Amino acid sequence: MSGLFVTIDGPGGVGKSTVLEHVRQGFVRDGIPVHATTEPSHTRLGDLARHGTETFRGMALACLVAADRYHHLETEITPAVERGAVVLCDRYIGSSLVLQRLDGVSLDTVRAMNRDALRPDLSVILNADPDVIRERLAARGTHSRFEKTPESVEKEPGLFAEAATFLSEVGFRTLVLDCTSRSPEQIAGLISAEIAMLLTRGNRAN
Repeated sequence: MSGLFVTIDGPGGVGKSTVLEHVRQGFVRDGIPVHATTEPSHTRLGDLARHGTETFRGMALACLVAADRYHHLETEITPAVERGAVVLCDRYIGSSLVLQRLDGVSLDTVRAMNRDALRPDLSVILNADPDVIRERLAARGTHSRFEKTPESVEKEPGLFAEAATFLSEVGFRTLVLDCTSRSPEQIAGLISAEIAMLLTRGNRAN
């Protein structure tokens, strides 16, 4: 029996990792096989992309991210789905549609680079007011060049809204959630309910 592939994207500081962990813990408690992962992955290739945003830019970084994604799919994500797990991935194509564009790569190029990537069964886009995101980043610290750039922080919410619309238009099952005033537990509950419905229906996106 195949599992499900669920991705969670959104601006840095919106709470993706915290929400994903709440969702993961809920499925563990319910005895549902679950596998949590992240992009860039924790492989040598992924670490190069993750820690190289100060060194690599534009197409160079976009190629690193895409290469890591295909390797990630082949070696970790697809095998876990085939084993029947609900795979929860912190960042996926939605983030590339925003971060690579902020880095000067065209939308058409990002689309082409990800054309053969596995389509998620559910693509979650978390978003929030830029002021809230700035406060959260100030509290937890920045993790990349993008999060350190005030212009990027200001633009990301709008670009993620555009990415959500685009993903929906090309046929991705997309769930958009506003985290401005909702707690991570509330957001996780909404995502978990959507995943539970897909599991009940056996409704695969591919």
